[in-house]
Amino acid sequence: MNRIFSFWLLCLLCVTTVDAQSTQTLEGRELKLVWHDEFDGEGGIDRSKWGFEHGYVRNKEYQWYQEENVSVRDGLLIIEARYDNAAEHQITSSSVNTRRSFSFQYGRLEVKARIPAVIGSWPAIWLLGNKYEWPSCGEIDVMEYYHIKGVPHILANAAWGNDQRWDAVWNSKKIPFEHFTANNAGWAEQFHIWRMDWTEKYIRIYLDDELLNDIDLSATINGRRGGGDNPFHLPQYILLNLAIGGINGGEPILSDFPLRYEIDYVRVYQ
Repeated sequence: MNRIFSFWLLCLLCVTTVDAQSTQTLEGRELKLVWHDEFDGEGGIDRSKWGFEHGYVRNKEYQWYQEENVSVRDGLLIIEARYDNAAEHQITSSSVNTRRSFSFQYGRLEVKARIPAVIGSWPAIWLLGNKYEWPSCGEIDVMEYYHIKGVPHILANAAWGNDQRWDAVWNSKKIPFEHFTANNAGWAEQFHIWRMDWTEKYIRIYLDDELLNDIDLSATINGRRGGGDNPFHLPQYILLNLAIGGINGGEPILSDFPLRYEIDYVRVYQ
């Protein structure tokens, strides 16, 4: 009888845990889990949710994006940057997105991840819109990590368009990495939770519940190339990638490879 009771108690605790994840609140309004990937199972990524970028894509980055650098193991999405001196493309990595499967407008995005915090590494959690070309489509950087003048930083940004093609207006917060490691020397070895709260009035970006950037959406108006629209009043899709080098990443140390960017979950609440 005690064994039966213990079994049902365990089941109840499991249900309670799932329920706690499925609803949250924002400004007193209840949010429900509308899209997520927990990266359970082993093998490949869920292709009904995620697509890939291929080749050399942007920012003069060193890596060749390919699907082979993504795996799902032990409940994690693993994006691995690799170096092979004998290969056609010596540095490879991956970039995944929900462009064709899922976009959303307003709500909460929550991502639990562990990043490779070394020079040359440029991991990101970000969003883009589909209506206009960049930057008038809008860009939200929930997380970027890279070195600025040799000093590692965590960044939380938003960008939108002006009257010039491919010329962005930025609201950017650059927080020295030392801010996070000063009281936690093991920060880089741990998983952390990045969160974006997005309403009609603001985008707020948090790291482990610490507010990093508060973006007033009354100011995020495109120029002529973006039709005078506010791109953050339009749907956005999710991207996760590990870039190497380029205009911001810094010069990698080849002995650091392979680099692993590990994502525990991605959740969207509305």
